[in-house]
This record gives sequence, structure tokens and C-alpha cells, in this order.
Amino acid sequence: MSKGAYTLSIFLIFTLFSFPHVKATPVSDALPVAHLATYDLQQDQGSGEQDQSAVEVAEEEVEEHTSAPAWTVIPFVLLLLMIATGPLFYEHFWHKNYPLIAVLLAVTVVSYYVFILSNQHDPIHAFAEYLQFIALLSSLYIASGGILIKVDKKATPMANSLLLIIGSVIANLIGTTGASMLLIRPFIRLNKNRIKPYHIVFFIFMVSNIGGALTPIGDPPLFLGFLRGVPFFWTLEHNFVEWAVALVIIVVIFYIIDRRNKPENGQEEDLTTYTNKISLVGTRNFLWLGVVILAVFIDPNKFDFVPGIEYHGATFSFVRELIMFSVAYLSFRFASREALKGNDFSFEPIREVAFIFIGIFGTMMPALEIVGSFARSEAGAALITHNTLYWGTGVLSGFLDNAPTYLNFLAAAMASQGASIGDAREVVAFAQGEYHDSILRLTAISVASVFFGAMTYIGNGPNFMVKSIAEQIGIKMPSFFGYIIRFSLPFLLPALILIWLLFFAFQPV
Repeated sequence: MSKGAYTLSIFLIFTLFSFPHVKATPVSDALPVAHLATYDLQQDQGSGEQDQSAVEVAEEEVEEHTSAPAWTVIPFVLLLLMIATGPLFYEHFWHKNYPLIAVLLAVTVVSYYVFILSNQHDPIHAFAEYLQFIALLSSLYIASGGILIKVDKKATPMANSLLLIIGSVIANLIGTTGASMLLIRPFIRLNKNRIKPYHIVFFIFMVSNIGGALTPIGDPPLFLGFLRGVPFFWTLEHNFVEWAVALVIIVVIFYIIDRRNKPENGQEEDLTTYTNKISLVGTRNFLWLGVVILAVFIDPNKFDFVPGIEYHGATFSFVRELIMFSVAYLSFRFASREALKGNDFSFEPIREVAFIFIGIFGTMMPALEIVGSFARSEAGAALITHNTLYWGTGVLSGFLDNAPTYLNFLAAAMASQGASIGDAREVVAFAQGEYHDSILRLTAISVASVFFGAMTYIGNGPNFMVKSIAEQIGIKMPSFFGYIIRFSLPFLLPALILIWLLFFAFQPV
């Protein structure tokens, strides 16, 4: 793609996302149903009765806002279809033009919201969420790219399984993105004589998704829940058993498959002598990773002393993102050249994620709005149970970004009980079980948003990055549909069904 096309793409998307600042609309006009989850009521400005009244007024005004018609989901569906079919049927055209395609589809939807619906709130929130998303992923990707892990050990099913489990634990400390970027290259090098696509897919299942279900640092949906008021250790307390069972199921399936991975005809057995040593190059980049992890907590919605951008009752962070982008630059600028070379580091994986997810964040607004509107309707609220929340959150997390999906279903679950996600005290009460079935419902939303993110390449940001790294090394990864048909449906989905049967299906509604 030419430099001119890149410039045009960036100019279009930033112009349309920034245009609403020229003329702000009233709060009541700017809060469509799908983003009631992002409406932050100011705390300590009145009595509890006043706060509750503000919630009710906001919800009434939200209902009056013009919603996007159903046909506006077409650009989102088109983008998904092109992501699925492009690498398979028109690979050269797709790899050359996907940045421009993603941006133009996003611009189409954003333009409709801004100029036709006069809805400036949703595009601005989508843009803010995208900046948070790409700042975190890019900083973790670049910082971890400067750490070279050398494993001089023979690849065995047991060694591979242990690495996947260790990676799943680490994902709760440095995030699924950090753990994925830190370990995917050592995992590939460990299996250099026997690497197959299933190795990468199960890595995505465990390290890039399911592993990060125990802490808000682990996966973006849980971090957003923490910012809304869910206690930090809530996920560790309530998700641990589901997390452990899911990992055991997946790793046992992987172990059985890996045991059958024998040298093909004509290939010799690996007769190399190994020292079983692990060495690190570029350890100073662990400090940069630490800065990123600390930065995720610098949020103006949590700490009043942190500056932020006020917009229609919501406060957007910018200090955190500036720190993360600075880490991305500095960690690369001062990284060990040996580590970068040993990792075959390039910017192509994060570039692909950046452009693909511009398209996803820009085009998925109507889909989220339709889902949110129905969930808050009388008919939709009547259908909300921990079972429907598990499957609803899960299925959409596989095809939409799982972070906004988590927020929308949490908002719907709370609204069905007369609570608002905009009130942190009510979020805490919901998490502590002060509403009917609320702990089980929040558990269903949390588990499903994280676990189902592994169903497709686009369910979670690290999925695409791991796929891109594997393909750069020369591993022929399955297509979008191939990933689902060959791996997600036969291996992951049965595990997710079993999790539902064990922990949710037979619980009283």
C-alpha cells in the first residue's frame, strides 16, 4: 500500500472521529442505548436518591435517541467476510489493500452516525476505546519483542503442555498480549523440527485467551469491568475453578494430539544433544513491560488526581496512553539488537492488527447498539439469565471485540434488575451478589467474554498478532473459516459447552 494511501486512511479516520468536537450535542442526544455502558455518573455530587434519579433520567433520555437501522451492520459483516475470504481467494489484493478497505468501511459507518444520525457520542467512544486497545497492544508487543528467550530443550508433548500452562498463568500478570508476544517465538523455536498449525492454534486458545481470566490485567474485558467498579480480586475468586477446568480440558486435548505428531516419511528423528538450559537476552525490556502494567491503572475514572478529557459525562484517559506509546518507542529504541534479530522482530503483525481493528471498532457500533437495545427492552430483559448471558456474551465475543461486548452485556444484565453500570456503587453491589443471581450472571459474562475470544482470529487482539508472527516465520496457518471448522468447533466449542454444563446450565435461574 502506497504512502499516499496510508496518509489518506489516517487522515479520513482521524478527521471523522475528531469532527464531533467542533459542535457538541447535549448529553441526552449523545447517549444511544448501545453505549449506556460508557456513561459515567459523577460520584459524591449528591445524595443516593439524586444519583438514582440521574440514572433514571439518563436512561429515559437514551431511549429517545435515534438508533442506527439494521442495514448499517452491512459494512461490519462485509469486513468479517473479507477477513475470512481475502487470504484464501484473493490473497495478493487483500494483503495489499486491507488497510484502506478497513479504514473506508469504518469511515462509512462513522460518517452515517455523525452526519445522518447526528450521533457523535458513539464514534468518539469507539475511537477512545480503539486508542486504549492499540496503545496497550502495541506497547506490549514492542516491549516483549526485545526479549529473547532461548530454550535449549527437546520438544516433547509434556514440555509443550507445561509451556502452555506456564504461559496461561503468566497471562494474568502481564496480560494475554504480553504473554503471547513473550512466549510465541520461544514456543515456535522449541518445536522447530515438528511445528504444525495446531501448535499455534492451541497457543491462541490457552495463552492468548483462556489463560487471562483471573485478573483485570489478564484480558481487556476484565480490566474494563475493574474500571467500572468490579473489585480487583473478584475474578480470581469467582473465575478460578472455571479457568482451571477449561485449561485442563484444552491441554489434555493438546497433549493427545501432540503425542501423535511423529516425523513424516523422509524426516529423521531429532538426535541433537540438549543442555536443557533457558537463557534470556534483553532482560531490561522486562522493566518496560512493568511500566506498561503499572500504566493500566492510571485512569481518571479511578483516581481523581489523574488528568483526563471530559466529554458528555465521561472521562477519557490520555496520560495512560501517552505512557504506553512512549514505552513502545523507547523500548524499541533501546532494545537489544541481538534480541530483536533473534526474534525476527518486525512491525507487520502490529500494523495488521492496528488497521484491521480500526475497521472492526468503526463498523461494529450498529451491531452492539442492536444487541444492547434488545437486551434493555422489556422482551430482552425477560430473557436475561446467566445461561443466556453466557451464550450471548460468548458468541458475540468470538466475532466482535470482546471488551465492548463484555460492557454491553454487563450493562444489560444490570439494567434488567434496575441497576446502572454508570454507578460504581451499584457495580460493586452487583458483583457482591446484592441483586438476584448477580454473582452468577457476572461470572457468566466474565468467563464467556474471555474464553470465547479464542473462537476466531478477531475475537481478541493477540489472536491476529500470533497468527501473523507464525505466518512470517513460514507456518501455513488455517484461514478464518479453517480455524473455526478445523479447531474451534471440534476442540474448543465442546470444552466451552462442558464448562456451561458444569457451572451454569443447572443453576437455578
